[in-house]
Amino acid sequence: MKKPVATPEWVKNAVFYQIFPDRFAKSDQAIHPPHLKFKPWGSPPEEQGYQGGDLYGIVEKLDYLHDLGINALYLNPIFASASNHRYHTFDYYTVDPLLGGNDALRLLLDEAHQRGMKVVLDGVFNHASRGFWQFHHILENGSNSPYIDWFTVHDWPLRPYPEDGAKPINYSAWWNLPELPKFNFANPDVQTFFLDVARHWLAFGIDGWRLDVGNEIEDHSFWQRFREVVKATNPEAYIVGEVWEEAQPWLQGDQWDATMNYIMAWSAMSFAGSRVLRPAYTRDLMKIAPLDAPAYAKVVDYMLGLYDPEIVYAQLNMLDSHDTARALWVMQEDQKALCLTFLLYMTLPGAPCIYYGTEIGMSGGDDPGCRAAFPWNHPESWNQDLLTYYKKAIALRNNHSVLRTGAYELVSADEMILVFRRKDGLNEALVYINAGTEDATLPSPTGAWKTIWPTVDKTPAYLTVTAMSGMVLLKSS
Repeated sequence: MKKPVATPEWVKNAVFYQIFPDRFAKSDQAIHPPHLKFKPWGSPPEEQGYQGGDLYGIVEKLDYLHDLGINALYLNPIFASASNHRYHTFDYYTVDPLLGGNDALRLLLDEAHQRGMKVVLDGVFNHASRGFWQFHHILENGSNSPYIDWFTVHDWPLRPYPEDGAKPINYSAWWNLPELPKFNFANPDVQTFFLDVARHWLAFGIDGWRLDVGNEIEDHSFWQRFREVVKATNPEAYIVGEVWEEAQPWLQGDQWDATMNYIMAWSAMSFAGSRVLRPAYTRDLMKIAPLDAPAYAKVVDYMLGLYDPEIVYAQLNMLDSHDTARALWVMQEDQKALCLTFLLYMTLPGAPCIYYGTEIGMSGGDDPGCRAAFPWNHPESWNQDLLTYYKKAIALRNNHSVLRTGAYELVSADEMILVFRRKDGLNEALVYINAGTEDATLPSPTGAWKTIWPTVDKTPAYLTVTAMSGMVLLKSS
C-alpha cells in the first residue's frame, strides 16, 4: 500500500525571502585580504564581477526581514566558486571565503533560528566547475585519472577553454557551457558524494535544499535515496526542485516535497497585471499574456489539481527570481498591479517567496538586470508605500491560518472579478480580487462576516471592491 504523501508542516506556513548573496548586504565582519578589489556597491548589474555581499551582511539584516514578516530564507549558492552567482561549484564542503566561510554560515543559521526563521540552501548537483577537484584531476591526468567516470568525456585531449567554435568542448556540460561540466550520475560514486553533501549540511543545521535544474538528474532512484538521507537526517527538511513545467515524476511523495511554482508566477501576473504587461515578454516556459478572471480561474484550478494537496500547499510560489525579469519590470513599473499580484500570493495555497528588494520597488529585466545590489545606502530610493503594503499583506497571511492551509474553492469568476473561498475546520475566508479598471459593487455574503483587508471593519450590505484592489472577509464564529 502506498504511503501517504507528507511534506514539512512549517513550509505550508512559511513566507520565504530569496537572497542573491553577492548583492544583498555587505558587512565589515567578513575578513578579506586588505587589497581585495570588489566592484562599488550598486554598480550596474550588467558589469561582471563581485560587489562583496556576504553572509554576515545577511545576519545584520535579519531584524529587517523579521519585521517584514519573513520566516524562511532561500539562498542562492554559497559554496566556493569562481562566479558571482556561484553556480560553478569548486568545493561543496566549503562556504565561499568571499561570503565569510563556514563560520559565517554557522552564525547565520544560529541567528536565523533564534528568530524562528528557516534557511534553505541552493544545491547545484547537476554540474560543477572546471575547478572542481575531480574534474581538475582529469584535466591534469587525462584518461589516467581514477575520476574519469565522474564526468562524460567524448575524446582527447580535453578542451575546457575553447578559443572558437572550430573546436568545441568535448565533454558533457550544462547547456554545452565549458565552465559547467555535467556530472555522470550513472557513477555510484557521484551519487554517494552528493548524498554525503546533503547529509553534511543538514547535520550542520540547514533546513532544506533547493535543487538547481533538478529535473536534469533523471535517475529517480537517486532522488528516492536522496529523500531517504535527507529525511533521516532531519524529518522536517524541505526538498524543492527547480522545474519550469509540470513535475509529476518527481512529486509522488517519494522524492521531492515541491517545486518552484512557475505556473503561479506567470498566471498571477497575467491576470492581476493584464492591462500593463510588457509587450511580448517571455521567459522560457513563462507564458506572460493577459488573462481575464474566468481564464485565470481555470489556470488556478489546473495548478492546484496537479499534485497531492500536501505537495500543493508546500509549493514554492515565487513571483520573480534571479532567473527572471523582476515582476515590477514585467508589469511596466505599475505598483497597483504588483500589489494586487502579491495579494493573490498571500491568499492562495503554497509558500510565497519574495525575491530580495521586490518589496521596496527594485526593478530590472532578465539576468543580469534582475541582480542589482540592494540599495541599503540609498533609503530615499525605497518605495515606502510598497514596503508598507508588503508588510500588511504578509501580516494578513501570518495572522490567519485559513489563508495558509485552508481548502480552496472558486466562488465566481466574471470578466476581471475573481472571488474564492478558503476554509478549514474553524474558519472561513472570502477573497475578492478586482483586476479591472472600474470599481465593482457586490452583495455581501449571508452570515456574520467582518472585513479583514484592506482594513478591519464590519461588512456592509454591499461590498465595493475598487479597481485594481482586493478585499478579504472572515466569517465570525
